[in-house]
Amino acid sequence: LYVRGLFVGFKRSKSAQYEHTALIKLENVNCGEDVDYYLGKKLAYVYKAKTKKMGTNYRCIWGKVCRKHGNSGIVRAKFRRNLPPKAI
Repeated sequence: LYVRGLFVGFKRSKSAQYEHTALIKLENVNCGEDVDYYLGKKLAYVYKAKTKKMGTNYRCIWGKVCRKHGNSGIVRAKFRRNLPPKAI
């Protein structure tokens, strides 16, 4: 059982960007109250690479939902390795 999400960018201020925290928009989550269920849940960023490792071209970066970001259903997440900018 899973919910798809969209990587919308990194946490940032007016002049700085913090790559260690990603902003994720979860599908069908539109308000702050809905986010509470997902706090602490695991995330997986799955991507396809050119070379095979362990018999497959697909790789995964695991992460976790830390907290909500605003009131529109966006969450902050930290991944084991920072997500690549190509993922936006």
